[in-house]
Amino acid sequence: MITRLKNELHECSRTFKHTITVSDIKFEKFPVNILLNLVDSPGPYMNEGVVETKFTHSLKIIITEEYPYQTPIVRWQSTIFHPNIMDPMDGGYVCTKLLREWSFSSNLVSFIKGLESLLANPNPDNPYVNQGCTRAAEYFNKHEYGPPKIHPQKRKSIRIVDDSEGLQ
Repeated sequence: MITRLKNELHECSRTFKHTITVSDIKFEKFPVNILLNLVDSPGPYMNEGVVETKFTHSLKIIITEEYPYQTPIVRWQSTIFHPNIMDPMDGGYVCTKLLREWSFSSNLVSFIKGLESLLANPNPDNPYVNQGCTRAAEYFNKHEYGPPKIHPQKRKSIRIVDDSEGLQ
């Protein structure tokens, strides 16, 4: 399974321009923490009472020894106003069918693509049950969210680094 995980991370580096930092690039010690910084990924956040769009987001993906049989554990780490993603102060949990329907055939590339889609398309009909997500659901039931289009840059700024000392 380590070979599969390495291949998936390599495919992520070819597919995305996000920064990916891996706690143990040799996969000698589990769980492995992957810090993912999404760039050019529009998503809502609350700024002084006004919903705005920001384009960079951070999250941690925790991979256990049972991967891919076990779902990755995801914790959002940047401020967000979303019915399906808890703010980090509330735990940073992500509510998505990608996790509920995870199977052996699932992979990190399709999962990250799904997160990008969820980020830009809040689903107020299926919010996480906490105060922040419920408030976001109420807002998005009344107001349509249409983030601006992104014009991707031609250069890629991907890097996968071994951060076995710092990322825990």
